Amino acid sequence: MTTAAVLRRRTTAPALGAALLLGLTACGGGGDPLAGEDGSGTASSETVTVGSADFPESQIVAELYAGAIESTGVDTETSLGIGAREAYVGAVQDGSVDVVPDYSGNLLLFADPEATASSAEEIMDALPEALPEGLTVLEPSSAENKDAMVVTPETAEQYGLTSIADMAEVCGELVIAGPPEFAERAYGLDGLEENYGCVPASFEPINDGGGPLTVQALLNGDVDVADIFTTTPAIADNDLVVLEDPENNFIAQQVLPLAAADRLPQEAVDALNELSGQLTTQDLIDLNRKVSGGDQVSPGAAAQEWLAANGY
Repeated sequence: MTTAAVLRRRTTAPALGAALLLGLTACGGGGDPLAGEDGSGTASSETVTVGSADFPESQIVAELYAGAIESTGVDTETSLGIGAREAYVGAVQDGSVDVVPDYSGNLLLFADPEATASSAEEIMDALPEALPEGLTVLEPSSAENKDAMVVTPETAEQYGLTSIADMAEVCGELVIAGPPEFAERAYGLDGLEENYGCVPASFEPINDGGGPLTVQALLNGDVDVADIFTTTPAIADNDLVVLEDPENNFIAQQVLPLAAADRLPQEAVDALNELSGQLTTQDLIDLNRKVSGGDQVSPGAAAQEWLAANGY
């Protein structure tokens, strides 16, 4: 990234409020592709604003997006930590931001709670029509961050676990931990029961999104199984075992840009698609480790290091 590109970057505070959420609920219908018969975008402002959700990985990817766009000479600014999906989707709709990183499966379920697609291909086929009018998605990356059932090596050996199907056979003896919403989501406790016949002895809600408290509860033996996101560095750092999911209970969650359909210049579209072609799941794990591990670098610094190493 050039010095000029860094100087062009501005950071804005998240734009939240009732107007944002009203903009979200007022829109519906099928999404349009990027403006123009050839799929090209058109710029409605001189600066592209890149937003993010309010957790580190989203902020890291937003900084990657901003840096990739800057590398084409397009001015950018960032609006990080906007909030949950309802908030940042609304921000794209009301013009507060132009593009945000998202996850394909959860975005589809947000747009269409009745969607049944589970594979990466099925989800990407369904997303364009499910999105509210005026929104579009660009090319997905191979990088994926999805829920997973995770156990310690000792628990895997004790019960002979390599997959959730194995876990189902002893599910009644196990305590499962996860975020509180895991009890409500279709792929949570209901999904485990529907797809595997797995009803745990109990469920332990831990409100840290599969973070350090959840990992520590698993390592301490306070719980037997934990819902942990697959890009969490603690999985590899502690030799934890991710159970296979042969029934696709946990649907694909590719990282991809969610954008306003008519506000990105073509240079930005091309840059984001190129970046998606390079970003991998291992990249996300390594970037998360830099930000949340011992290094404690900022999302922006971690992103700039990755961009420099990958030719930006």
